[in-house]
Amino acid sequence: MIEEIQDKIEEVAAETGSDSAADDKKVAGKKKKQLRQISHGRAYVQATYNNTIVTLTDLNGNVLSWSSAGQNNFKGAKKATPYAASVIVKDATEKAKAYGLKNVNVFVRGVGSGRESAIRALNTYGLNIVSIKDITPIPHNGCRRKRPRRV
Repeated sequence: MIEEIQDKIEEVAAETGSDSAADDKKVAGKKKKQLRQISHGRAYVQATYNNTIVTLTDLNGNVLSWSSAGQNNFKGAKKATPYAASVIVKDATEKAKAYGLKNVNVFVRGVGSGRESAIRALNTYGLNIVSIKDITPIPHNGCRRKRPRRV
């Protein structure tokens, strides 16, 4: 009984031109996604007292790559150091190289110690800096302050 079924499978396979019945099922391979080439973009550096985050985007604000100190295995107080900022920029620029990013406008936010070193590292790792703008939010006496605590 089993031999008859195997013979029929071999006959059907011979008629279709493949070696076995399993080969009849063709799996369509995924096409490789074509990355768009972007020569001009933006670099956002967020430098706080506790962390530094670098985001590289195109001119519309679509994120190409990003990196942070925690993602690069820095823990605790080491995340806000200038060395961590340079490592973060290196990681983010390597990810963005696939897009062909060359020129960036830099937007810096925050007062952390990684501000200047992140900008210097952007230039060091092959990105041409077109402009630098500080977008740190500053209150202009808009909201009423919280009352002081009574202890």
